[in-house]
Order: sequence, then C-alpha cells, then structure tokens
Amino acid sequence: MSGIFRKCASLLLAAVMLVAVNAGPASAEQKTSFKVCWSIYVGWMPWGYLQDSGIMKNWAKKYGIDVEIVQINDYVESINQYTAGGFDGCAMTNMDALTIPAVGGVDSTALIAGDFSNGNDGIVVKKGEGVAGLKGQKINLVELSVSHYLLARALEKNGLTEKDVTLVNTSDADIVGAFTGSEEVSAVVTWNPQLSEVAAAPGAVKIFDSSQIPGEIIDLMVVNTQTLADNPAFGKALTGAWYEVMDKMKKDPAIRAEMAKAAGTDAAGFEAQLATTRMMYLPGEGVAFATGAKIKTTMDAVRKFSAAHGLMGAGGTTEDSVGIAFPHGAVLGDPANVKLRFDATYMRLAADGKL
Repeated sequence: MSGIFRKCASLLLAAVMLVAVNAGPASAEQKTSFKVCWSIYVGWMPWGYLQDSGIMKNWAKKYGIDVEIVQINDYVESINQYTAGGFDGCAMTNMDALTIPAVGGVDSTALIAGDFSNGNDGIVVKKGEGVAGLKGQKINLVELSVSHYLLARALEKNGLTEKDVTLVNTSDADIVGAFTGSEEVSAVVTWNPQLSEVAAAPGAVKIFDSSQIPGEIIDLMVVNTQTLADNPAFGKALTGAWYEVMDKMKKDPAIRAEMAKAAGTDAAGFEAQLATTRMMYLPGEGVAFATGAKIKTTMDAVRKFSAAHGLMGAGGTTEDSVGIAFPHGAVLGDPANVKLRFDATYMRLAADGKL
C-alpha cells in the first residue's frame, strides 16, 4: 500500500482551498496540546511508530506538552484537515505543501525534510526507445500529481514538452490494469508499488525515474508557521522524537518490520521501497538538504510547473503569486506573501545535540 496515498492531493485543490478559506489556519497562540497527521507511505511510517511506541509521548513530556500523532487513511484528506486548521502539522510532499496550504493562505513551515523519492516514481514503456521515443505517444498517468511533474521534467531534460505527447488521466488504482491489460496503452507514469508491478510486465522497460531528478520529490513534516513561532517546544519535541526513531529505524530491522506490517506489506516489500527512497536518517543530512542551493532550484521548477497547470489558486496566474522562503533569507515569488518556509532551525538543534 505504501506510496499510494501521497501523490494525488493537487487533484482536489479547489475543494481543499474552499475549506481553507472558510476555516482559516490553526489558531496562533501559546498552548500545550498539539496534533499532527500522516498517511501511509514508506517514508512516513515512522510517524505511526512514534505514536505507538511511546517515543513521541516521552519527548512531549520532556517539554511539558502533549503531542498526538493521528493516521488519516486518505492523503488528500490529511492535507485538507491541516489546511482547515484541524491539525498543527501534516506529512506531505513539497509540491502539495505549495499548492494546497500555502496557496490556500496558510503560512506553513517545512520543519523536517525526511526523505526524497530516489526511484519510487518512474516512466515505463512497452518498447524501450527512451524518453525521446515518447514523442507522439499517449501516456497514462494521474494528472496534476507528482507523476505529472516527473514526466514534465523528463521531457524537459530530453528536449521535449508536454505538447509533444498526449496525456490520458488514469487513477492510480487503474494504472497497472491499463498497462498490462490493453495493447493501446504503451506508456505510463506511476509510483511504487504500482511502478514495480508495471516494470515487471513482460517486455516492459523503465526509461526514467526519480533517481534522475534527485531531491525534487521531497517528503516533509509541515507545520503551521505561527503555531511553531508561538510554541517552540512543539518543534523541539517533534524533531527530537523523529530523529530518535530515525536512529532506531536505521539500525534495527525489527523496527522496520513493524513499520512494514503497519504499511500493509512484508519486510522484504518494505525494504524494497526503502531502497528507492533516500531517507535522511541523520539530522545533519536534513540540515544540509534544507540549506543547500538545490532546494531553491527545485522549488522554482515546482512553482513554475504548478502555475502552468493552474495550481496556484484563484488569481494566482503566475509562479510569483506565493512567496517561498529559504533558510539563508532568499525568497522566490512575492516577498510580501510568503506562505511556505523551509527552515533548518530545529533539525540543526538535533544535529548539535541541543534537543
């Protein structure tokens, strides 16, 4: 099941934004109880383990607060509820952090950069002619998802554009059957575990995957910016707990097996998914990633893709309509309307042993 739910949030952008407009962001105030949400995906299984193992409870107690971690079965709904103010934080991708809460007016901070797709997303064809061979073909994928973004980047890197292909919107639940059961479907873009299934079909060839655009499909813990500013203990407890589990997860296969079971797969399946996920187990890795030059370049590509596909909200006709801030002070877009912030402060505290 891992990977199925984290990819399609932008498809329901309009509905989610209505909720955001009506409900507003989480209330900004000093408080002692917090809630964060997550959905099933290989890189987010640690959030469930944090809750079930009591590690989150211990870190929250250290800072005199309570933090509840809630699993929501539908990824879209998890971001919906965060954007509406029902949660103080939510696990989501960088693209969805921009196109849903940020575009919806909820000032949000990427507190933890947990991993990025490093082969979990890919393009598979029935004839291995490479990306250039896609010209003139129909391509099945979930439109406006990160699969769509991956295809756009693959085409761009090979001198093509979306005008050179025809997109066929296909749900994630139907994409394997479409590829394996119809001679008319010759190319698909999808994510694991569906990616592994279509790539295993007789004669199928994977011609491009996310390892060729490393660090562009990022999995984050995003929190309400004002809530974090008013309650630094929340950020400290959440970050400290996360990296304790990262250390245990990296070293102990039994813990990974527990996560596999919770994800609806076996240990081997989970390990296979981890192999195409670049986990940033050490806080220093997260700091380096969030403060590096590449993340700005990545978000520039993401915002331009989002604007070109109508994902920047009502009136947001250009990529500059929403500001994106980075740790060294740089801003992409409107500096007077910064709604998405990449912040390495709490990851750096973890790296320095100060949590």
